[in-house]
This record gives sequence, structure tokens and C-alpha cells, in this order.
Amino acid sequence: MCNLYTQTTAQQAMVQLFRAVRDVAGNVEPGDIYPDRAAPIIRNGPEGRELAKGRWGMPTPPMFIKGKADRGVTNIRNTASPHWRRWLGPENRCLVPFDRFAEPKPGGNAWFALTEGQGAFAGIWTEWSSVRKVKDGETTDQLFGFLTTTPNGIVGTIHPKAMPVILTTPQEWDLWMTAPWAEAKTLQRPLEDDLMVLIED
Repeated sequence: MCNLYTQTTAQQAMVQLFRAVRDVAGNVEPGDIYPDRAAPIIRNGPEGRELAKGRWGMPTPPMFIKGKADRGVTNIRNTASPHWRRWLGPENRCLVPFDRFAEPKPGGNAWFALTEGQGAFAGIWTEWSSVRKVKDGETTDQLFGFLTTTPNGIVGTIHPKAMPVILTTPQEWDLWMTAPWAEAKTLQRPLEDDLMVLIED
């Protein structure tokens, strides 16, 4: 399960690369992204694509919430679940820019990156009211998570269960952001091995 990634692309560069027409993200600080932290996403807005910020962790299915707080779901695999189907339309899809992502291994993390270019996770987002932290009470947040799939040969050596769904080209970004789900779901597949490298940390 990917619960740590890094995003260092400059804000204006993300706007240009992903062809956003608006920037409503405020100040975007580069660095490591952990669950429940704010991070940049590209989503469909009223005027077209926009750069925004979301809190990492989608609403947890009610039967899995333990205690008073919903800690959120960062990685989504079962898109056939009724809980997730409501957010699979283009209005709730997003791109999550990243430079590299981590999977835990004995003694630390293994980091993975693209061999070249800018990647984005295939994400979904929603506005949701819930208790994320008991001390804060109920808050309304824009939440996001990203899809996972079976791992490729690179990630599978460290984490044999899953890897994030990674999109690497403008064509894939456009398909994810605009296509009916019957077409968009074909992107939920492992990235080709030759497009990824394992970074020793």
C-alpha cells in the first residue's frame, strides 16, 4: 500500500503541463506527502481543469471505521464496490502529480520513480463532512485518493500485492479525465516495467 509519495514540481509547471485553466490551490509546498496531508490535484472544474488541493484519504466505508474518527482510505482497488462507484465519473476524477512513491521494506522504504517525464496517479476526489481527528470535530474537506492495481515486475519485488495506477502521457491524462467509465477503467493496469526504476534509499 502506497502511503508516502513526493511531489516537487513547481506550481506553474503543473498548471502548464496538465493544461489547467485555473489555479485555486493557494500555496503549494513541494515535499513528501503523507496520509491526511494536503497535496495538489488536477480536477475538472466549472471552467475546465483546475489545480486544487485535497486532503489525502477518501471517506472510509462505514463498516470499516474504527472509533470516532475516519482516518480515510488512500488507495482504492475495488472499483466495483458501491461505496466507490459514486465517485468514478469524470466530475470526481483527478490527476495526482508525483515524482516518486514509497513502499515499505524491512529497515525503511523502497522508492520508485519513472525513468523519465512527469507522472500522475489516477485519482478520485470528493467534498465530504466527517470527523478526521477527534480534537478537530467534524470538518468539511476536499478529499482524494488514487486507484491501485496488480504490481508490475519492478514494484512486485518489494510489494507483491498492489501498486498505484500511474498515467504518463497527455493522452492517458485526457482519457482519465473525460472518458466514460467503461473506457477509463482500462487504465487501471500496471505500468510497463521499462518505464519505472527502483531507487535505493
